Amino acid sequence: GGLTFGYELGIISGALLQLQTDFHLSCFRQEVLVSSLLTGALLASLVGGILIDRHGRRRAILVSNLVLLVGSLVLTLTRSFLGLVVGRLTVGFAISLSSMACCIYVSEMVAADQRGLLVSLYEAGIAAGILLSYALNYIFADRDEGWRYMFGLAIAPTAMQFLSILFLPVNPIKLSSWDSDCQKGLIELQDSEERAAAKQEPQEEKHYSFLDLFRTRDNMRRRTLVGLGLVLLQQLTGQPNVLGYASTIFHSVGFQSNSSAVLASVGLGAIKVVATLIATAFADRAGRRVLLMAGCTVMAISVTTIGLSSRVAPLAVARDCKAAPDPNASHSLTQHPLAPESSQLLLSPIPLALGAGKAQAGPGFVATRSLTKAFASTQSREVVPGSSLSWKRGLEERVGSTGPPSSAAPWAQQKVFSWITLLSMMAFVSAFSVGFGPMTWLVLSEIYPAGIRGRAFAFCNSFNWAANLLISLSFLDLIDAVGFSWMFLLYGLVGVVAVAFIYCFVPETKGQRLEEIDLQFSRKR
Repeated sequence: GGLTFGYELGIISGALLQLQTDFHLSCFRQEVLVSSLLTGALLASLVGGILIDRHGRRRAILVSNLVLLVGSLVLTLTRSFLGLVVGRLTVGFAISLSSMACCIYVSEMVAADQRGLLVSLYEAGIAAGILLSYALNYIFADRDEGWRYMFGLAIAPTAMQFLSILFLPVNPIKLSSWDSDCQKGLIELQDSEERAAAKQEPQEEKHYSFLDLFRTRDNMRRRTLVGLGLVLLQQLTGQPNVLGYASTIFHSVGFQSNSSAVLASVGLGAIKVVATLIATAFADRAGRRVLLMAGCTVMAISVTTIGLSSRVAPLAVARDCKAAPDPNASHSLTQHPLAPESSQLLLSPIPLALGAGKAQAGPGFVATRSLTKAFASTQSREVVPGSSLSWKRGLEERVGSTGPPSSAAPWAQQKVFSWITLLSMMAFVSAFSVGFGPMTWLVLSEIYPAGIRGRAFAFCNSFNWAANLLISLSFLDLIDAVGFSWMFLLYGLVGVVAVAFIYCFVPETKGQRLEEIDLQFSRKR
């Protein structure tokens, strides 16, 4: 599920470069195509929770697989712009529904001491999927109608998940089939002590209405505060935008050849994958709170460093998609996606969100997944820094406009600060992939009662997508208003607020059964 989610987020980066030529897409149509994935994901967040709670997590996953297969076939076979939009809309709905159902399903089916590891693997799948999408973007970049192959290959992991889910047990919480499913030996759900406790204390599932999320019953209002706080702070720390200038930074530190740009992009994606795997390994050892606070601290330091260094060594210019219509011009849209022009937002691995996150994301992204400022908005968990397009009112953006002019600092000094910016960005990717990326969605899958878990998760997820969109689309306006440096310093301040929020409001849930977490939240304090 995570692999497919990350793949669909990242594949549009390379596909769009061919689509704008084959379909003669205007900037507006490119925006529509990119945002259609977000629209579908938002729709799934609004209605998917009802499907998950009423019909079960497993069935929701199967439905999402079928919808994704249909969307992928439409994208592969279509010959019209409308077909592309409908296909991406369908795919967005499917991956958003799948991300919610998968995390909840896994959290309810595994032992308490393995839940952090196995739920966080979804986020690792997202990171791997994004990396895979960029590799395939490169492979099919010069093939005629290569975008059909890019979209069509998503059918393989989707079909594999659909077939494998058929052999997994139905959620015991929904159908009270604890003994029968466990004894089949399909999956070791709990250890013997937990199984005995479950038999002695059968779960009487409580029924909740959606409005109970905002009431004091079972302390649901505080749970909603925790969920929304994590989701919104995940976005407000700047994860949809920080990596939007990845290629600009790569160029400024000397990655000017095609091979160097590819290496830098893939390296950033590899860092994300490794950091996410580290998070999965330590989720059940260090705990959710520790990883969240540590990740937020490093993120705050990283974006603050980027803000300060950009005042000394301002970054280059990013142009919108109408710039340089001449195919031989340096900013041409038909340029090879790996051409390392400083004004391009190239292939740079990421949700993001998420995201996110996610990203991711897991539904928490995790931070290397944004296609452009506009494409970053289509991610729920992480951010994919990468595409040669940047849509925003046809404006040319000057980065670091509040900083000193580039001529004010010697070239060597600028080089040093550019490297500092690059290293800070790598630290940001790692920190997001360890903390907010996987942990946000892990905590969300744990803190709500079973009777409303799907709707509550979907409610928070809708805010994740909406916040990602808002932050991404307002980024350039804020840059114009306060400047690049102050914008990133503001992200650093939000990171500090996030650490304080986690310390005060987010409880530690490692090693606890979902019933124990529910009881912990039900207490007044």
